[in-house]
Amino acid sequence: MTSRTPRDSRLRLVRNRPMATARRPAVNRGSRPAPRPPEGTPPPAELARRARAGLTGAVAIAHWAAAEHGAPGALSDEAAARAAAALGLSEPEVRSDWDRARLIGLIEHHAGTTRPGWRLQAWDRDDSAVLRGWVALLDAWSLACPAPAAAEPTAVAEVVEAVPQLLSLLQLSAGPMQISALLDMLRQRVAELRTERCEVPQDATELQDATEPQETAQGAGSAGSPDDAEDTATLEGLLDWVLDALSSVGALTVREEPQEGPDGPESAGSAADEAKGDRREAELSALGNWAVWVKLEQICVAAQSPAGNIEQPAPDMLRGCAGLTPGPARAEYRAWLAARPVGSAVTELIGAARGDDALLRGLAFEALRVVGAPAEPAVRAVVDESCLRPYALLWLAEHEGADPDEALDALTREEATWLWVDTAAAISDHGESPLLVRHLESAVQGTVPALLEEVRAVGHPRTVQVLVALAAAHPDPALAKAVRRAAFQVHTGGA
Repeated sequence: MTSRTPRDSRLRLVRNRPMATARRPAVNRGSRPAPRPPEGTPPPAELARRARAGLTGAVAIAHWAAAEHGAPGALSDEAAARAAAALGLSEPEVRSDWDRARLIGLIEHHAGTTRPGWRLQAWDRDDSAVLRGWVALLDAWSLACPAPAAAEPTAVAEVVEAVPQLLSLLQLSAGPMQISALLDMLRQRVAELRTERCEVPQDATELQDATEPQETAQGAGSAGSPDDAEDTATLEGLLDWVLDALSSVGALTVREEPQEGPDGPESAGSAADEAKGDRREAELSALGNWAVWVKLEQICVAAQSPAGNIEQPAPDMLRGCAGLTPGPARAEYRAWLAARPVGSAVTELIGAARGDDALLRGLAFEALRVVGAPAEPAVRAVVDESCLRPYALLWLAEHEGADPDEALDALTREEATWLWVDTAAAISDHGESPLLVRHLESAVQGTVPALLEEVRAVGHPRTVQVLVALAAAHPDPALAKAVRRAAFQVHTGGA
């Protein structure tokens, strides 16, 4: 017996209502239970309270910027002085808080001015928004506390890349760790990074001199010791920078642990201190421990990708998700996103949306909805691109709190028509004829003649193909004839 219910197509990018691109909430019935944080981790409300307590300065400067009714995009000396006077802070403190407010998302730059961000509006009532903001600051620790000006850029980049492994080590240790142990781990990780880049030491070229191989080898050996000492000193200095930066954002604490000698703490001499290395120890804070655990869990999620598209580029991943229902598709998006830096992931998705495949365009913005707030700057940057504008405006409207069913109010009639044609193009390329016929019901126009008139005027590059496919699929001969005539007029440039 066959069902009378129409088969659920995975290409239903619109609902049976005017331009209904709204998404119904779907429950993800994955088999993997929700992970629980490590024992002793404070509840989210307490973690959010601690995050708020450490970011009062950033919140204060954000409220000051809001009261200014659009502060300049860059904090000028004059604006910094006014903020310092208003908040009772020094100008360096104001600039530090300003940078943090930007990194957290409490303030946003738009059209040359600074305005309050969505996160500032939700700060006092939404614990999850606070925690996401704090994690964003942790991710940007090297921007919140820039490296020493004298530091060599390559060495800084290596250390920044090695920090996630150091944080994972601290989290897995579940307690304080000696700074000397962290320095050893940093040396190992930097060496691995250099090996992965296949770097050849500069002195290695001397070893290729066949005339005096023995002397060359001895010369290289004697030169190696000062180089190693210099490299160690560089890493020690940069590790101190890392610890200071992570401490300043509230991710860890560093404590002094004086060496105990046989006659008490002061009996240990400086020579013994130098022999046994740095006696300090570092430990993750409750917030830092929770954040690193969350990131490790994301890696575990990435390793359990439902459809196995983690290593695929964005277009291939989106094609792999085209046949999934919303819940599993979002799980796949989350796994794919967890396996790569958010910035590069957003860039890949935007690039996929710019392609010729309208289906990938819609799916790319569904994946960007999973990304959430970190994708907002990139989405705002493409609002003026005609092929992405309707999708970007809908994304921004939903991100700013509009109900998905009402987000279409953000589009003009022309933009809504363009989106209707683009969705129809996705259906004609990948869907079934009955679905294309039902797509007529989602148009904002009340009649088919009005729809055809506006479709002809909107200038979508796929207009002719869409109208031809619709005419071939529609069972009403009169309507099909009118649609074919409209397709011919668009093709020939007629009115």
